[in-house]
Amino acid sequence: MTMPTIKNVTVLGTGVLGSQIAFQAAFHGYSVTAYDISDEIIEKAKERFAKLAEIYKSDRVPGAADGKAEEALKNLRLSSDLGDAVTDADLVIEAVPENLEIKRDTYTKLSTLAPEKTIFATNSSTLLPSDIKDFTGRPDRFIALHYANNVWRQNTAEIMGTSDTDPDVFAAVVEFAKGSGLVPIELKKEKAGYVLNSLLVPLLNAAAGLLVGGYADVETVDKTWRIATGAPLGPFQIFDIIGLTTPYNISIASGTPEGAAFAAYLKENYIDKGKLGTATGEGFYSYR
Repeated sequence: MTMPTIKNVTVLGTGVLGSQIAFQAAFHGYSVTAYDISDEIIEKAKERFAKLAEIYKSDRVPGAADGKAEEALKNLRLSSDLGDAVTDADLVIEAVPENLEIKRDTYTKLSTLAPEKTIFATNSSTLLPSDIKDFTGRPDRFIALHYANNVWRQNTAEIMGTSDTDPDVFAAVVEFAKGSGLVPIELKKEKAGYVLNSLLVPLLNAAAGLLVGGYADVETVDKTWRIATGAPLGPFQIFDIIGLTTPYNISIASGTPEGAAFAAYLKENYIDKGKLGTATGEGFYSYR
């Protein structure tokens, strides 16, 4: 195989990170289709993309104030039809909920709908690509491509293949990451959590344990971490940026008593009240 060329990109999922992935690629000149499961969600995605265009300008992303942000919006197409969304995709980036069955079902459908040329990439934070590869119908063209939240600032792209991933596919995704204004972080072999979450998740779990165990409140945990390490954000501020639905799903999937306790705490105190983090204006902290 020669190294594939990536020009047309489809992003599955228009949530917090999915919308950022799509906009970042469009901002750097790729032709992007953003897919989600209903027209109602697509309408909300339009608002999210418009807001991202303004954020890129206010954050002084180079070129954003010179019309590049508006041009990115023109490079974005939205669809609630999966077959239509992937019809000419060189690369499909999957950013659907962090649930193994949902992801496997998504790839089972994708395998019959996407052209033979299409590379599949999962943005999963916690699942190994080898957990999914047998459902893709093309394990040699399947890879993990993990973005950090606030991708225009925290511009890393962690890239991790399986034992089946073609080296030319890996190289093509590295080039796509560079072309999207990102710093490729290449993993030599599969590791749950990649580099970033291998470092971050233990911190967040420790913070959750301190809170649920009644040892310290949110503000104390965050203040301690910021002052003692010089970090700009505490773990609960990071939770809010991630969005509380993701740690809730991960906590349930962990199957541990600690995970179940934190999931129950999140559900009762935040999720059931619509407090999902910065995206909704309130989570552990208020951003209104």
